[in-house]
Amino acid sequence: MTFKHIISDPDILHGKPIIKGSRISVQLILEWIASGASISDIVVEFPHLSVESVREAVLYASRFADHEILIEVKGQVA
Repeated sequence: MTFKHIISDPDILHGKPIIKGSRISVQLILEWIASGASISDIVVEFPHLSVESVREAVLYASRFADHEILIEVKGQVA
């Protein structure tokens, strides 16, 4: 699958996947969503992004999560 809104350039944010034409990383989009923001909230905060580009960032992340490596962290549980 190709992503028309997501690019990775070693000269921008050290090659992190970003939304094309911005310095907004896919990781930042996921952090916003994890904190309770909606796609609409994100587009309001970053008006140069489109709903389609934010949705594609989430889809991009989901494609890579499909190949995740789980690491068990042992320690105390609060």
